Amino acid sequence: MQSIPFVDLKKQYLSIKDQIDRAISDVISNSAFIGGSYVQQFEKEFAEYCGTKHCIGVGNGTDSLYIALKSLGIGVGDEVITSAFSFIATSEAITLSGAKTVFVDIDPMSYNIDVSKIEERITDRTKAIIPVHLYGRPAEMDKIKEIAVKYDLKVIEDAAQAHGAHFRDQKVGSMGDIASFSFYPGKNLGAYGDGGALVTDDDELANRARKIANHGRISKYDHEMEGVNSRLDGIQAAILTIKLNYLDKWTANRISNAETYYEHLQKSDLQIPLNTNSVRSVFHLYVIRLQKNNRDAFRDKLSSEGIATGIHYPIALPFLKAYAYLNHKDSEFPEARRASNEVVSLPMYPELNPQQINYICDKVLKHI
Repeated sequence: MQSIPFVDLKKQYLSIKDQIDRAISDVISNSAFIGGSYVQQFEKEFAEYCGTKHCIGVGNGTDSLYIALKSLGIGVGDEVITSAFSFIATSEAITLSGAKTVFVDIDPMSYNIDVSKIEERITDRTKAIIPVHLYGRPAEMDKIKEIAVKYDLKVIEDAAQAHGAHFRDQKVGSMGDIASFSFYPGKNLGAYGDGGALVTDDDELANRARKIANHGRISKYDHEMEGVNSRLDGIQAAILTIKLNYLDKWTANRISNAETYYEHLQKSDLQIPLNTNSVRSVFHLYVIRLQKNNRDAFRDKLSSEGIATGIHYPIALPFLKAYAYLNHKDSEFPEARRASNEVVSLPMYPELNPQQINYICDKVLKHI
C-alpha cells in the first residue's frame, strides 16, 4: 500500500533547499525584516508576472481583500456581490470593510459565481463584485466585466488560488480594478508563513492601498489617514522571489497531473475538472464530485488505502453560522448547497508523479 499525502510541502522545499536557505540567510544578515530591497524586488517581479503595473505586498490574503475594498472607498451602507461557494476570507473581508455581503449561487460545473444570476442581486447600494477564481479556475471575467461596466461597479479579483491562471489570453489579476493574492504555504505560490499581495494598473489605487497597509502613512510619522498594519516581511518576500522562478514549471506539472487524472477518470460517473479553450486552470485543487455515494465512507476507504483527501468546502458560505443573521434559505443557493455535500479534493501538487496518480485513480474507481 502506498502512502500519498494531500500535499507535500517538504518535497518542494528540498528541491530548492540551497536557494531558499541562502535567501533566508541573506535577509537575516542584512536585517531587512520589514520593507526594504527584498520586498521591493518581489513586488516588482510579481507585478511583471501578473502583467500589472503595481504590486503591494501585505500580511496575508484576507488583508489584501480588505485593503482592496477600503482603497476603493467601500464601507458602511454599501453592498458587495460575491460567490456563495468559497473560503470565508472572501466574505469576511467584505463585512470587515463595513459593507454587506451579497451572495450569488455558483455554476455547477466550474464552481465559480454564476454570471447569469449576478444582475438580479444588484441594487442601488451595490458597489463591487468579487469573483473568486476557485480551485485555480478563472471565473468568466468577460461577462463579469460587462456587468460591471453596465452598472458602474468595481471588480476585485480574488485570485488566492489562481496564481498564473489565464482567462482567454489574459492572466488573472490583470482583468479587474484590483486583485488579491494569498501566499499561504499551501498555495501554488506559497510562502513559509503568511503573506499576501494586491496587484493593479491604477496608480492612484495602488498608492492608496500601500498607505492603508502601512498605517495610512507616506513617511514615518506623516499619516494621511488611519490604516492597518499589514506588510509582507522580508524573509517571506525573499522566499517568494525564489519560488516565483519555478511557478510556471510547477504549474505545468499540475496541469499534467490533471490530465493524467482525466485519462483515468473520464469514463466514470464522477464529475471531474478540465481545462477548456477559454480558461487555463492552474489546478490549485483537483476536485471531483460524488453524486450517489456516501462521501464520508468514500474518504474513509481512500484513507485506508493510504490516500489523503480533503473537502473544499463542506458548508457553503450563506449557511455558515457566521451568516445566520442573513436568514438565507437552501432554495436561494441550490448549487452551492449541492456542491458542498458532494465535492472531494484528491491529492494535487507539482511533485505528485504519474505512478501515484495511477494508484489514486485505481482506488477511486474501486470505491465509487
